[in-house]
Amino acid sequence: MKLSEIREVLAQRGIQLTKSLGQNFLHDGNQLRRIADAAEISSSDRILEIGPGLGPLTELLAAPAGEVLAIEMDRRLLDFLREKFAAAKNLSLVHDDALAYLRREKRDWSDWKLVANLPYSVASPLLVELAQARGCPRRLVTTLQLEVARRLVARAGDDDYGVLSLLVQMSYEPLEHFKISADCFFPAPDVDSACVVLVRREQPLLAPERHAAFVKLVKLGFSQRRKMMFKLLKKEWPEDKLAQAFAHVGLSPQIRAEQVSLEQFAELVKELLA
Repeated sequence: MKLSEIREVLAQRGIQLTKSLGQNFLHDGNQLRRIADAAEISSSDRILEIGPGLGPLTELLAAPAGEVLAIEMDRRLLDFLREKFAAAKNLSLVHDDALAYLRREKRDWSDWKLVANLPYSVASPLLVELAQARGCPRRLVTTLQLEVARRLVARAGDDDYGVLSLLVQMSYEPLEHFKISADCFFPAPDVDSACVVLVRREQPLLAPERHAAFVKLVKLGFSQRRKMMFKLLKKEWPEDKLAQAFAHVGLSPQIRAEQVSLEQFAELVKELLA
């Protein structure tokens, strides 16, 4: 869908885009194809798309996939999509708030892939919700704000490393990412974007029943970034147990959370729950 076609559809239907819904539509054909290619879609794949907008990416997903589920919050856009894809038998369109839908449905996504240009305002909580699900998708191919993309792929010691990095990377390994300039969208956002590709870990770092403790430890450890993590964790765990766990993992009591790797956080959880 070209920019001229997007303008025409919006004008014909009297649709004014809403900034609060993150309605910045990607119209660059090369970038759309690049995103679809990164998903490596086969005829047996089931694809979850969040925020399809006017459906330019949906077209590229539905053609090769076995099944596509697209969740759109804006009723006006959903009505357009239902007309546009009336003949697409493998496409299901749902009118809902995607984050509320994911939290309410609690379905097993383990055989699915997420491929989406996510609304900036809810991209982070959506990804965390999927990453922490018992049955999280096999692959995430998602376009979002460049700043958030950097957090998703950051490693210990990086400026962008933090809670989001750890909560998503607990389940996923970053595979690649590429920048998408603002002029590829309509209307053009104030920031650049990036597409990030993450693949589900073949071997989990922690058993599912330990994920809650991991989340608590990470959030507490980063609650005051400039403070030593050991002191922050004393609010929840006995000092002697923390000292033993830190020693076993090889961490100094003076270390800050931003210097602790994902694997070390996982090992800390194991020690503290032992």
